[in-house]
Amino acid sequence: MNLIETSLDGVLIVEPKVFADSRGYFFESYNQALFEKLGLHYSFVQDNQSKSAFGTIRGLHFQRGEFAQTKLVRVLQGKVLDIAVDLRMGSPTLGQYVAVELSDENNRQLLIPRGFGHGFSVLSESAIFSYKCDNFYAPASEGTVRFDDPDLAIDWRIDQDKALLSDKDKNAPDFQTYCRTPAFRYTGKQENT
Repeated sequence: MNLIETSLDGVLIVEPKVFADSRGYFFESYNQALFEKLGLHYSFVQDNQSKSAFGTIRGLHFQRGEFAQTKLVRVLQGKVLDIAVDLRMGSPTLGQYVAVELSDENNRQLLIPRGFGHGFSVLSESAIFSYKCDNFYAPASEGTVRFDDPDLAIDWRIDQDKALLSDKDKNAPDFQTYCRTPAFRYTGKQENT
């Protein structure tokens, strides 16, 4: 397994070791002992999966307080542009983001620690997206930041006029509202759990 650091502290690209031959391939998508050997001490408690059509943008999502989540995300089928945005107040990289293409061809995963907003856009005809969380989903602690906020200036590689969005994502608060309004913000610790 290969770990690649990104420009945001704690956000890591995870490349599994793939064993391929004429029959197909095999790889370990997650191995807790190996993660811990690499200094990544997470206890994942929930797996989620979604299927989305081309042009879908989901995000930017996070959970606050004691329900904050670290996510390990990957694509089972298709291709997405995965986005992690630093939402930690006081962080030197607050409002900065990384974008990583994840696909069933490159088998990459993205580790997104607590304190980051997460989203993705579907670049293939459809995509099946899967992720592990180190905390259970809690609707009352859910937060969103507007995906097309000009202060974040994220290039989703999708024509935003044709993007497929949920009502929640269409009506999410902008980044400045997030920064000014304590009730909207991520609160919690960034450390591994």
